[in-house]
Amino acid sequence: MAVEFGLLGTIEARIEDCPADLGHMRQRCVLAALLVDVNRAVPVDLLIDRVWGDRAPQRVRGTLYGYLSRLRRALATAPEVAIARRPGGYVLEATPLSVDLHLFRDLVARARTTGDTQAEPLMRQALGLWRGEPFTAVDVPWFCDLRQALERERFAAELDYADIRLRTGRHGELLPELTVRAHEHPLDERLAGQLMLALYRTGRAADALDCYQDIRRRLAQELGADPGPRLRGLHQRILSNDPALSLPEASPQSPPAGAAPPFVPRQLPAPPAHFVGRDAELAVLDKMLASQAEPRTTMPLSVICGTGGVGKTWLALRWAHSRRQHFPDGQLFADLRGFTPSGEPADPFMVIRGFLDTLGVDPGRIPAASDAQAALYRSLLADRRMLVVLDNTRDTEQILPLLPGTPTCTVVITSRGQLTGLTASHQVTHLTVNGFDPTTARELLAGRLGAERVAAEPDAATALVDQCAGLPLALSVLAARITTNPVCTLTALTEELRESSTRLDALGTGESATDVRTVLASSYRALDPETARVFRRLVQAPGPDIARPAAVSLTGLPPAATRTALHRLRAAHLLQEHAPGRFGCHDLLRTYALEVADSVDREEGRAARVRILDHYLHTAWSADRLLHPHRDPVRLSPAVDGVRPEDLTTHEQAMEWFTREHPALVAAVHQAARHGHDTHACQLAWALTTFLTRRGMWSDVAAVHTTALAAAVRLGDAASQAESHRALAWERTEAGDHDTAHRRLTRALSLAQDSGQGLSEAHTHLALGWLHEHTGDRPAALHHDQQAVHLFTRLGHRAGLARALNAVAWDHVQQGDHREAVAHCEQAMAIQRELGDLRGESDTLDTLGSAYQQLGEHSRALACHRRGLELHRALGHRFNEAEALVHLGEVHRAMGDRHAARRVLEQALDVYRDIEVHPSRVEQTRALLDALGPGGGEATRG
Repeated sequence: MAVEFGLLGTIEARIEDCPADLGHMRQRCVLAALLVDVNRAVPVDLLIDRVWGDRAPQRVRGTLYGYLSRLRRALATAPEVAIARRPGGYVLEATPLSVDLHLFRDLVARARTTGDTQAEPLMRQALGLWRGEPFTAVDVPWFCDLRQALERERFAAELDYADIRLRTGRHGELLPELTVRAHEHPLDERLAGQLMLALYRTGRAADALDCYQDIRRRLAQELGADPGPRLRGLHQRILSNDPALSLPEASPQSPPAGAAPPFVPRQLPAPPAHFVGRDAELAVLDKMLASQAEPRTTMPLSVICGTGGVGKTWLALRWAHSRRQHFPDGQLFADLRGFTPSGEPADPFMVIRGFLDTLGVDPGRIPAASDAQAALYRSLLADRRMLVVLDNTRDTEQILPLLPGTPTCTVVITSRGQLTGLTASHQVTHLTVNGFDPTTARELLAGRLGAERVAAEPDAATALVDQCAGLPLALSVLAARITTNPVCTLTALTEELRESSTRLDALGTGESATDVRTVLASSYRALDPETARVFRRLVQAPGPDIARPAAVSLTGLPPAATRTALHRLRAAHLLQEHAPGRFGCHDLLRTYALEVADSVDREEGRAARVRILDHYLHTAWSADRLLHPHRDPVRLSPAVDGVRPEDLTTHEQAMEWFTREHPALVAAVHQAARHGHDTHACQLAWALTTFLTRRGMWSDVAAVHTTALAAAVRLGDAASQAESHRALAWERTEAGDHDTAHRRLTRALSLAQDSGQGLSEAHTHLALGWLHEHTGDRPAALHHDQQAVHLFTRLGHRAGLARALNAVAWDHVQQGDHREAVAHCEQAMAIQRELGDLRGESDTLDTLGSAYQQLGEHSRALACHRRGLELHRALGHRFNEAEALVHLGEVHRAMGDRHAARRVLEQALDVYRDIEVHPSRVEQTRALLDALGPGGGEATRG
């Protein structure tokens, strides 16, 4: 019968994979004291000392014998385990390797005596045995000493494992892990050397040298010592670019050349540097993992709730980092901005879209529909052991789409709300986090300031703890004040807090002693005037964070001055750089900053808001021109003074910028409308449309153009209203809602005609033709497309004329007038090649190929469709790619090449499934495969 004992975490025993009832903690300690010396007798007096220390009760031996008797009963179903009395004491007889501690030591010892290829899996298995910190709930000297000794063994094994992976060329995957570990052990020279080597091998020699200087300063300040000869030698070798430090040959276990290793996301932000307390809360979270060896039927789900600034995120990150070995398939993290003072909570489907990007899904394979994206997300997480941390949640409705559908995943949620709806519908571990008690709060201050500093002003420290109500955020901000200002004292800060009468409504408790605004105000007042102005202006940023170039425009300062102010704010803990060059702040700080900005100078805030909107608008406009050079541009007003739009010069740069900034850009549309900048709202929505539609972000298309349409109505801007109606009709057509799309386009046409906007009218006719083609009304499609030809011709708009000619050509193909279709295609193609309009040319080639196919000129049809397919793929137009593949399949079938026809039709079916088109498209493609006869592949699938 299989028996497993666990000491590397909670004390537990499992018999046939079922947990044994070991009783209360003291009784478990008796078992642990015997398991440490399994198969060796432990004298009774020594056993008592191990379990009780100097706090043994009266008649302790009788108590011990009772515990041993109950442990025998708990283990009675495992005949290979016995607790026996021997002349030298009590002995627990069992297979040593059934105890995870001894198995860990055995695996580590074997790994240290073999080559790297065999050692790597042994060391990985050994470290994977750890379920957490051992004996955390036991405060007895022997167990405390043992806990420290085991942590040293674990740390040594982690360093050995890191050396193995460095020797086998896996420095890239090690870097995040080594960075976190170096923060936890800042004086360990071996660890510093590993981090330096990993940095050097990933092309970051300067960071490696900075790492050396950092540990050199720490050793000098804290130990009065210099780095040892080994670390000094590595430093010199990096300085001299020693070739021996270069990447070693790939180990036998490395993936073969050209094979991509499986991607494991590691999205957790860095853990808090000075974490104290929360032992009970960590133990509650650990219970989610206690049954991980059992087959699960429900997903472990924990909600950490509490007031703002109480440390919910710190607790979640501390636990997640310390238990990351339980999630070998990765960790996902998202800030849902549920209580962010400015802007809206994160759209859960936008978060899902970001997760799909993180998980490596090709943008072209992401479905258009939000529900389909959520289904794909759940499918990717199925059967994977992953942790999903969802921070700052607004409500149950926001969280539900983000929950995985598999019990192998674990989810940790933080929120200021109770999320009772989630608790009612799911099996939830609910954890309410309160402020620190005075002892723990004082420990946090001592950890950040040093015990000597706190001991020098004990009364002031006590007063600060009381005034901060034990809130970790408040205590940390005050500690930053003191550490960045050598003349500042605890007593002076106490006086500042006592004099302040302001309140922070978002964290108001009705008692002045728990008011965080006074804490934040004292930190703000310590800033120099220029940095204080930047603090007030940064809060006008619309998105969850802001990149440094955008911050330059927002502040209106030169880049160097902005960079200095950002550095000072970060040092004062009033700003966080959560990714290189991207800055944000806690929502409580943002609330305070908004209040200060409003009370100091509203005009300053309005001017900063205009500058950031101008920055995003002018950069997005330029980026859109790179993506779609033949699109009719909107006319922008010049940017106000101080704005420095980003300089983008290539298609790739434009796509990368939109990808990084699109959450901020979507938020900017809403912010612009909310503050009365309606022209910015309309033009930003216009600039986003190409990117959003190419990436299939249809929920964002609907969101920004719904806002932009309302803004255009307020402006009385018929052209912008029509533009938004057309975009919203496009989104509805993709969703299969043709009736709503038709109403949108009818309204757009009326607006264009009533306002005399001929170009808008032409584009709307073209959109109506496309819609009617979707619904099968060919005469109506031809009518609208011919109207578009007439209007574009009258306006001299050659790119639009070419598109309209191609649309008419397609109408003729559908009606059987193939020679007329060829003539229109040739006219369109001549214009498009003259203009260099690859987008238009790709569409026309598809139409021309279809016309040639119907005329029986199969070689010409094949050439057209192959060239069109090439352009569609280069431009990233997935729907058009699928249509070209279907038409290629039809040509191959007509030419008698059933194998080639089957191949391209199956490719088309794959694309259609990826982009979630109307089911009729899939059915038509399956019918074509069926017509090929036996061996039709996908035709037989349901």
